[in-house]
Amino acid sequence: MARPDPRFRPARAGLLLPLLAAGLSSAALAAEDTQLQRGRELFTAKAAPPCAVCHTLAAAGSSGEVGPVLDELKPDAARVRRVLQSGLGVMPSYAGKLDAADMEALAQFVSRSAGSVKP
Repeated sequence: MARPDPRFRPARAGLLLPLLAAGLSSAALAAEDTQLQRGRELFTAKAAPPCAVCHTLAAAGSSGEVGPVLDELKPDAARVRRVLQSGLGVMPSYAGKLDAADMEALAQFVSRSAGSVKP
């Protein structure tokens, strides 16, 4: 059996890798969009109580007056996760109310929307 000419391998790989990366990027972006949408739903209505009742966040169209203005605070995702897990001040813990995936969705939505993370 003839051995393939090695000069052609880089060309094939050079065409295939960007196509694979583009497909993976599209799938990753779709998953990220779904997570951020879930975070927005939880923030505005589906968490109990919804975050929007107390917090102002422009991306959510909320203007709560009890908690800090998240657009000014700009918390990162780790901080949001900690506060959701443990509570802080008058804010209750959501540990028994939200699962890990919902907490992550909320953390990503808040941190990205408030501007601590650039997409």
